[in-house]
Amino acid sequence: MKKRAAALCGAAAVVAGMVTAVPADASAGSASAPRTVSAASVAKLAWKKCGNDDFPTLQCASLKVPLNHSKPNGRKITLALSRVKHTAKTYQGPLLVNPGGPGGSGLTLAGFVASSLPKKVAAQYDVIGFDPRGVGASKPALDCKPGHFKPVRPDSVPSTDKIEKANLKRAKAFADACAKKHGDVLPYIDTISAVKDMDLIRKSLGAKKINYFGYSYGTYLGAVYAKLFPNRVRRAVLDSVVDPTGVWYEDNIQQDYAFNDRQRALMAWIAKYDKTYKLGTDPEKIEAKWYAMRSALAKKPAGGLVGASELEDTFIPGGYYNGYWPTLAEAFSTYVNKKDVKPLVAAYKNFAAIDAGGDNGYSVYAAVQCRDASWPRNWNQWRNDNWAVYKKAPFMAWNNAWYNAPCAFWPTKSLNPVDVSNTKVPPVLIFQATDDAATPYEGGVITHHLLRGSSLVVEQGGGNHGITLSGNACLDKHLSTYLSSGKVPRGTGEVDAVCEKTADPKPAAAQVAGTSSRGSTLHGLLGFRG
Repeated sequence: MKKRAAALCGAAAVVAGMVTAVPADASAGSASAPRTVSAASVAKLAWKKCGNDDFPTLQCASLKVPLNHSKPNGRKITLALSRVKHTAKTYQGPLLVNPGGPGGSGLTLAGFVASSLPKKVAAQYDVIGFDPRGVGASKPALDCKPGHFKPVRPDSVPSTDKIEKANLKRAKAFADACAKKHGDVLPYIDTISAVKDMDLIRKSLGAKKINYFGYSYGTYLGAVYAKLFPNRVRRAVLDSVVDPTGVWYEDNIQQDYAFNDRQRALMAWIAKYDKTYKLGTDPEKIEAKWYAMRSALAKKPAGGLVGASELEDTFIPGGYYNGYWPTLAEAFSTYVNKKDVKPLVAAYKNFAAIDAGGDNGYSVYAAVQCRDASWPRNWNQWRNDNWAVYKKAPFMAWNNAWYNAPCAFWPTKSLNPVDVSNTKVPPVLIFQATDDAATPYEGGVITHHLLRGSSLVVEQGGGNHGITLSGNACLDKHLSTYLSSGKVPRGTGEVDAVCEKTADPKPAAAQVAGTSSRGSTLHGLLGFRG
C-alpha cells in the first residue's frame, strides 16, 4: 500500500502528472465537450408508484438517452430512475445518489437515503436513484456470461501452469462472450458516457443544477461529473473515495494490501474473543489456521460449493463491513473445531445473495473498468505484479487479479483516465475511513487536494466501506449540516474534521442478509467489489 505520507506530501505532483480528460477513442465523445449532451432532447419523465414495504413512497420512471453521445439523434438506450419526492416547502432540488460498483443499481438506494437522512433534511430534496447504462432495470442490461462465478472455480492462486491456464481460459472466455453478446454497446459503457447520462437526467428533471451523493465508485462518477459540468453542481458528497490517479489497474493492486490488513484485523478480533470461537489468542496462529482451512478446501470443497476461491469470496465481505465478522468467525470456528461445514456454506450463500448485482453487476463492472483506462495486455506483467503483491499480501491478491483479468483481453480500446482536478466546483464534502480496504485512505486525501475548496471528514480507525448513514452520529451530523445549509467543516490542517469510529461488533451481533441494522442494509445495497 502507498504510505500515507506520500499522499499528503505529493499532492502537487499528482495534479501535475495527471492525464488530461480526452478519450483515446472519439466515438465515446470528448470529456472536454459537454455540448454534445445539451444537443440531445429529453422527454418529460412520467413517474409511477413502485414502492415496497421498506420504501413505500418510491416512484419510478424511465429516460431514453443516446447510446453514443456524439450522435444525439442516433440509437437510444433506456435508463431506469427512481424518486422519493420532496415534501417540504423549502425545496433544494434533486439529489442524485449512486452506490458504486461500477455496476451497482441505485434504484433502492434512493429509498434508503431518503429514509436514513433526518426527516427535515430529506424532505427538502427529490432523492433520485438511477441504474446507470447497462445496469439492472436499464435497457439493454449487460449479462455477458451467466454463471461465470458458479462454484467450484479453479484455485485463485496459480501455483501450477495448469491452474493458471484454467483461470486465464475463464477470463478470456468472459471477454469473448461480452464481445459476442454486447459488442455493439461495449464501446459506450464507460464513466464518461454515464456522466453525460447524468446530465440528461438533470435536464429531464428540469433542474439547472444537481446535488450528488456517491459511495465508492460513485465518488469517481461524481468527480468526473463535476469536471465536465462544474457549473451544474450545487452540492456533492463523496463517501469512501476512489483514488482517481490510479484507475483502475493500480487501484486494484492497492486494494490487495488494504484487504490483507483488514483480514488480519478480523484475525485479531477473533483472538480477542477466544472464549467464544476457541481458535486461540495469537492472531498470527489464527491466520495460519485460516490458510490451513483454505488448503483443505482446495482439495475438498465444503458442501461441494466452497473451494479455495469461494472461501476468499466469503471472507472478502468482512473487509467491507465488520458487521459480518461474527458470521465469518462462527463459520471459521465451526469448520476448524467441529469439522462442520454447514455454517461456512451458509455464509457463502448469504454473501452471494447480498451481492445482488450478480452476473449483470459484474458484466458492467468489467465493461466500465476495462474501457475507462488502459490495462496491461501482456499477461507477463499481471503475473509478475500479482506474485509480488502475493508475497506481502496473499489474502486477496490473486482472487482480485482474476476478477479483473478479462481486461487483459477486452475487445474495446481504452479511454484515458479523467483528470478530475477542479477549481470551479462548489465545496465538496468528502468522507473517508482511515482503514477502508476497498478504497484506501489515500484516495480521499488525493481527491481532497484535487478538488479545491473541498472538506475532508475522517473516521479515525474505521475500516468499513461506506461510512455515512450507517450508524456513526458524528459523520451523519456533518452530512446533515452540509445538505441542509451547504456548510462544510474547516480545519487548520490536512483533515477538516475527525470522527471516532463506531465500536466493533460483539460475537453475538451477527449481521447477514436480511438483518435490519442500517449498517448491514447499506452494505447490502453497496454490494462488494464496489
